[in-house]
Amino acid sequence: MLGGSRITVRSQDGKTRMGRIPGKMKRRVWLRVGDVIIIRPWSIQDEKADVVWRYLPPQADWLRRKGYI
Repeated sequence: MLGGSRITVRSQDGKTRMGRIPGKMKRRVWLRVGDVIIIRPWSIQDEKADVVWRYLPPQADWLRRKGYI
């Protein structure tokens, strides 16, 4: 957590990006270290991204078992 609704995210392609939590998720979805999330990289700046979705722990376990992660 960086503050100001920003987080540091490590993506599957090995890059570390600064993620922005949008307003609709800000107070409804709480992100923690180790959560599995979906991000959308910016087309203008590749080192920044928007957080789209956070998987709950049972959902992340299912994705790991099925080989998606």
